[in-house]
This record gives sequence, C-alpha cells and structure tokens, in this order.
Amino acid sequence: MLRLNLYLLWLKPIAYRSWKNLSVVLIMHTSSRWEIAVMTRACMMLPSFFYNNVSNFARLASTLVHLGEYQAAVDSARKANSTRTWKEVCFACVDGTEFRLAQMCGLHIVIHADELEELITYYQDRGYFEELIALLEAALGLERAHMGMFTELAILYSKFKPQKMREHLELFWSRVNIPKVLRAAEQAHLWGELVFLYDKYEEYDNAIITMMSHPTTAWKEGQFKDIVTKVANVELYYKALQFYLEYKPLLMNDLLLVLSPRLDHTRTVNYFSKMNQLPLVKPYLRSVQNHNNKSVNEALNNLLTEEEDYQGLRASIDAYDNFDNISLAQRLEKHELIEFRRIAAYLYKGNNRWKQSVELCKKDRLYKDAMLYAAESKDTELAEKLLQWFLEEGKHECFAATLFTCYDLLHSDIVLELAWRHNIMEFAMPYFIQVMREYLTKVDKLHAAESLRKEEEQVTEPTPIVFGQQLMLTAGPNGVVPPQPGFAYGYTAPPTFTQPPPSVSPGYGFNM
Repeated sequence: MLRLNLYLLWLKPIAYRSWKNLSVVLIMHTSSRWEIAVMTRACMMLPSFFYNNVSNFARLASTLVHLGEYQAAVDSARKANSTRTWKEVCFACVDGTEFRLAQMCGLHIVIHADELEELITYYQDRGYFEELIALLEAALGLERAHMGMFTELAILYSKFKPQKMREHLELFWSRVNIPKVLRAAEQAHLWGELVFLYDKYEEYDNAIITMMSHPTTAWKEGQFKDIVTKVANVELYYKALQFYLEYKPLLMNDLLLVLSPRLDHTRTVNYFSKMNQLPLVKPYLRSVQNHNNKSVNEALNNLLTEEEDYQGLRASIDAYDNFDNISLAQRLEKHELIEFRRIAAYLYKGNNRWKQSVELCKKDRLYKDAMLYAAESKDTELAEKLLQWFLEEGKHECFAATLFTCYDLLHSDIVLELAWRHNIMEFAMPYFIQVMREYLTKVDKLHAAESLRKEEEQVTEPTPIVFGQQLMLTAGPNGVVPPQPGFAYGYTAPPTFTQPPPSVSPGYGFNM
C-alpha cells in the first residue's frame, strides 16, 4: 500500500493543487492509522526534499518551519540570508516558544531599522517582554547596531525593568533618541532618569522644574547645584530658593553661594526678610557684603544688632558705608546696651552731626569720645561748651584733658577765666605753659625775620647804567653810583651831566 501511495505521488503531482489534497488522496488509499501517519509525514517531507535539491533555501526554511524543524529552518534561513526568511523563521520560533532560536534569527532582523518595530510589536503582542529585552541586549554588541536598538531597549526598560534604565542611559545616552526616550520616561514616571536626559539634552530649565516637582525621587544636591547655574530663566533661581526653604533649609547657604554671582541681592534680601528668615542666610549676607549693597548692609547690620554683636556691627559700619546711617543711629540711640549707643554717637559724628554726637556721649558719660568728637568738629563753641560741662560735673581731670585735645579750638583768655573762676589754675597751668611756649616761639620767629630784613636793606649793590657807549659820569671812583635820597631801596637815580645833554633826534641815538 505504501508503494502504491508513493507511485501515485510521483505520477500525479500536477493533479493535486496542494499538499493537503495530496495527503487526503493518499490517506484514502491506506487502511491503518500508522500508514496514515507515515504517509502524511512523507507528504510533508517531500517538499523539503525537493527544495533542498534545487537550493531554494527560503522555501525550504518555510517548509521546515511548518514541519516544526526549527533548528533545520534556522540553518536554511542562514543559507538563504534573506530578511523575509529570517522574519518568518523568527516569528515561527516565537510561536513555538523556541526563544533561543528566535533570538538567533532576531539578531539578523534588528540590524535593519525598518524591521525593528514589527519585530518588537510581534513579541509584545504575545507578552514575551523578557525575551524581547534579552534579544535587544544581545544585539547591542553587534557591529551594525544602530540608534533604534538603543532607543527601543531604553523604552522597554522604562516599561518593564525600570531599575535597569538608569545604567543603560549612563552608558549609551549619546546613542539613543533622547526626545523619544524622554516621553517614555515621563509616561513611566521615572523622574530621576528624566532629569538625567534633560541634562544631557541641555534642557536645564525642565530638569530643574522636574527636580523641584518630584524632590523625593528626582532631587540630588550636587546635580541640582550643577544644573541650576545653567538655566536660562532667571525666575527659576528664586523658585529654587523657595524650594530649598521648604524642602532643604539647612542647605540654603550652599545654594546661595552657588547662585550669588547671578542673583539680584536686593530682591533676595527682600524675599528672606519677607519670609522672616534672614538669620538663616547670614553666611550668604557676609559673603556678598563686599558688593556694598545697601539692602545687604542694612539686613546684616540689623542681624548684628539683634544678636548684640557690637564688635561685628562696628566692623561692618567701618568697612561698608552704603546704608541709612541716620536711621540706624536713631535706633541704636535707644538701645539698652551702652556700646550700641556709643556706635550711635559714632554714626552721628560720621554724618557731621557733631552736637548730637557729643550730647549722646555726655549722656552716657563717654568722656573720651566726647573730647575726640569735639576736636574733630573744628567747632570752637562746641569745645567751649564741653569745657563748661566738665566744670559743672566737677570733672577737672577731663577739663585738663580737653584743653590739650581741643587745643587749636580754644581761646586762651576764656580758658584763663574759667580756670580762675573755678579755682583750678593747677589743672590749666600745663595748657598755659604750652600757650606761652607757642607765643614765645612766634615772637622769636618774627624777631629773626625782622633782623634778616634789616640786614638785606643795608647790603645794596646798584648796577651802572650805560647810555650808548658811555659810562655814567657821576659814578664814583669804583664805578658805583651812590643812591639818591627820596627813592626806594635798590632804585638807581638817572644820571647827571656836567655838560649840556646832547640833542636827540627822533628815531635815532644821540647826536654828538
């Protein structure tokens, strides 16, 4: 019976339009199940036999796939070396769960960018995500690996293995289609990876916004400080300050030091003043005070006043003068600590309010400061009033010290009167000794100058006057004309002639 069937198969190949019809005919001529199975198998093997003989490996691979001979189909596909054949065998292997063989076929498909999407869709539609990821991972090392492979693998990681996406991006971020992966990361809520891609894509504004919107997963201190200095929108600086104030207040000064070259210090100080957080940013205020900004100076001076750091306040005032001196002095004038009231007097002095400065020193018994400020004022009346106040207070030692401190401003007669009336001549005597010494020195200088003038008057040497070629006839034996009475010192009188003067013609010399 088997021979009969084979005979029919060889003699009537044209009469049967399909191998299925042929197998039906052969089965009709058999009787047992074993013969039916053998004949069916024989009918299915015959095409592979024929295709192999004619070297049609593409058709041979298709036939072997239907026969379930996946390994042989892969070998035939390798000989055919056709993308279409590889796809057919690969998809058949996927359907047959022969994923190792499917991967071998897939490696020949993924290198073609146009075929990659269909392959990925085929795997995904059947739920073979792990196998698809393994296929793309194996394909990354191929010589013909292209951007699509790296991009699609990143997208698959974002969907099914998010823990591996960051490592993949760090290694291959330059070989992926960043906009496409950005959309995938955003859909998967992978904020850390999204920030990383924004940074590499130079979308710094979006990176900062993402970190501030999702601080628990996307914010990293070093990364934030590196990116925030590159943003184009200046408003993000102040949003970053607000974010740190709410989320990481203890790191605020680190951020301010990074942003200080780009911040508007006046606006920054006003913001923290409004939020009542100036003590938090004191290191920042000190670091930018060298700009001598008015808002910064006033904010720092207020902080130092609240902290009762009078030494720091005095140093700040001396180094940076761009602030409202009078307003600060008026506040310090009412301070409970004497050192701050002393600074108020110092500020009044710096603004030429000498009277207020001296009065404040008198009120706080700051005798030395009162003397110094009175001397610097160059105001005689103020210095004399200070002398009288010391006498009224019974401070005779301060009276004596003021005489020397304000020495150039005081009138000696007034000092003498005050000392005599209060019977403190012994306190004023050093002053009068100095005055006497000064006056005697002046008199000696005047006497010396007068003596020198008289000597110069006595030593005179008039020069002879020559008219034309003749010497003056009135010259003495030494050729010197004596001075004439009635003329100033050093003046030479006109010559006298013993003979009548020669007539002078207009425009010419003497006519002899």
